[in-house]
Amino acid sequence: MGIEFDNDRVDVGGLDDRRGMGGGGLAIGGGAGVVGLIVYVLVQLLGGGNVDLSQITPAQTGSSSRQESTAELEKRCNSDGALDKYVDCRMIKVYNVADDVWSEEFSRRGLSYEPPRLVFFENGVNTGCGQASSQVGPFYCPPDEKIYLDLGFLEQLQQQFGAEGTFAQAYIEAHEYGHHLQTLLGTERKVRSAQQSDPDNANRYSVAMELQADCYAGAWATLADKDSDNGIALTKDNIAEAVNAAEAVGDDRIQKKAQGRVDPESWTHGSAAQRAQWFTTGYTSGDIDSCNTFASV
Repeated sequence: MGIEFDNDRVDVGGLDDRRGMGGGGLAIGGGAGVVGLIVYVLVQLLGGGNVDLSQITPAQTGSSSRQESTAELEKRCNSDGALDKYVDCRMIKVYNVADDVWSEEFSRRGLSYEPPRLVFFENGVNTGCGQASSQVGPFYCPPDEKIYLDLGFLEQLQQQFGAEGTFAQAYIEAHEYGHHLQTLLGTERKVRSAQQSDPDNANRYSVAMELQADCYAGAWATLADKDSDNGIALTKDNIAEAVNAAEAVGDDRIQKKAQGRVDPESWTHGSAAQRAQWFTTGYTSGDIDSCNTFASV
């Protein structure tokens, strides 16, 4: 199911496009500062970094064999049908919508807002959190306030876990954008401090933070649907894709698939049911105040 945007205008000004710049040989895992969507399963299920990324050749991820200029990228992404044809253009558009939604919402609340940067890369990348490879999955780095995506690997992740669909991709990006909101609101700093002072409950704090990002993604979906200027006209199928994606990346589903058993004590992102529940909570309310996932920590 495709995404019906209110308009087709794509603004590439918030993008840091590092595709075609190399970056091989980087460490797997993003370090303590990286808030990735999936880490454990990529090491366990996808071969500990031995995935042959050269085999990932999706036809519609956009330009990856060479580095486009900003002007070339903008022209391509604003051509007829680009949001249906090209994953990169669509992900930039999702970023544009998220920026508009959260800028307006923070302004309404009298809060200071600065957008994150969106980074496209291939294979590996240097970040404010250290070096990371594609196998970390999509992630947000608090120190440099950037969302990192390897589009080819993102598509492989969707195929591996059955979290397919264009709005499933939007959910993944909106989840990472949710982590940026946590940085702006001071939540990320408080959680890291709590984890240091209470290491026995570090994983529980991590789960709460990830579930809150899911809830923020749900709230964004509703707010974007209400925005008639630069939003998304959502359908039940779109939301079903997002809920399915949230369930597909639950720690229990991942562990069951990777090792044949479930270990709740090692969870860092929450179960399939929890992730779907909190996305739905945010979507139903359209209000970030409904996203207090820390109440039971």
